[in-house]
Parts: sequence; structure tokens; C-alpha cells
Amino acid sequence: MASTPSQQWDEGKAAKRAGKPDTANPYEAGSQESADWLDGFTSDEPEQNVDRPERGEG
Repeated sequence: MASTPSQQWDEGKAAKRAGKPDTANPYEAGSQESADWLDGFTSDEPEQNVDRPERGEG
């Protein structure tokens, strides 16, 4: 089931489009709002933690 992006997600996405740095996140570090904002900010970036076997595994 897909979820609807939050207001914070939208704000993060808008900040990225406006050329602001990730340090422009106005929410308290560690809060769900901060996480949602950062998720929106990085939504157009490729996934960093892609599971794939290391050399010699699987």
C-alpha cells in the first residue's frame, strides 16, 4: 500500500528544488518530521543501500 507524502516530505522536496542544502531542514534532529523532510529532500537521488552480493558471496 502506497502512502501519501507528508507536508514535511513536500517541504524537503521543495527545498531541494530551490537549491537549499540538507542543513536547511527546520525540524529537530531525530524527529519523524525531520526524517520525512530528509526523505523528500533525497527522493530524486538513487538508493544508496542496494542489497547485492559482495564479491565471492552467493
